[in-house]
Amino acid sequence: MTILNDDRYARLLAMRAEHPEGLAEMAARRRRRALVEGDGNLMIIAFDHPARGVLGVGDDRFAMADRRDALDRCVRALRRPGVDGILATPDVVDDLLLLGELEGKIVFGSMNRSGLAGSAWELDDRFTGYDPAALEDWGLDGGKMLLRLDYHDPGTNATIEACARAISDLARRGLAAILEPLPVRRDENGRARVVEDIDLVVEAVSVASALGAPSVRTWLKLPAVGDPERMMAATTLPSLLLGGDPGSEGNRLLDLWRRAMAIPHVRGLTAGRSLLYPRDGNVERWVDAAVEIVHGSGE
Repeated sequence: MTILNDDRYARLLAMRAEHPEGLAEMAARRRRRALVEGDGNLMIIAFDHPARGVLGVGDDRFAMADRRDALDRCVRALRRPGVDGILATPDVVDDLLLLGELEGKIVFGSMNRSGLAGSAWELDDRFTGYDPAALEDWGLDGGKMLLRLDYHDPGTNATIEACARAISDLARRGLAAILEPLPVRRDENGRARVVEDIDLVVEAVSVASALGAPSVRTWLKLPAVGDPERMMAATTLPSLLLGGDPGSEGNRLLDLWRRAMAIPHVRGLTAGRSLLYPRDGNVERWVDAAVEIVHGSGE
């Protein structure tokens, strides 16, 4: 099922080239909603991977490289009942604004994307997307930061400091900070890989929880680990579970999400590839399954 047909896509391209001033007008008129309402949980679609050169899903290295196809998948997901919003980079948010698909949705802007996958500077992840002022100016609900922790890479410390400053700035503006702390190590080829060791995950959660001041508007974006109770015992901050590349283990990921959602301060999911690019291609079915985990059958 394709929603972004030839006519809609042509209009989007024309608006970008011929009427860029219309974007600010649409952002100012966009109908917003409270961050937390109803059952207090959030089902957020994530699409910010391509900005740091991550285009692959499973065995397809360039699955996310077709922007029209990606936007179509995002729109299909956003239109499912129970989906609360999206987390994306400025280019994607702008496209969805121009398409009129963000009415009444929560929108988180992705902030630091310069830690390009496979680069020598990957963990010196500087802010090249939204900054707090832009998030406020464009009427977004908060900003998301990636914080990969490698105690042997000095780029980590620069990113810690930048994230702490951004969290404080967002709090002063009354905006949410979504912080994704992940322990990483370089593999034999020099690529930064997420480490699933629960001890390191607990350390990362502890470090992230203390960044910036005040912490009252900080949310964590955390991996779906096999011991979510121990992970969440390390913080009182509200948290969203991430998805990642599910490979052939989509059903296992759903089970991990279900278990973690029983913990009171796990407040939902922010998932991208696992829902937008499932192996069977059925975006709607996988998004609906995630919504059921987050909001139950009442949505």
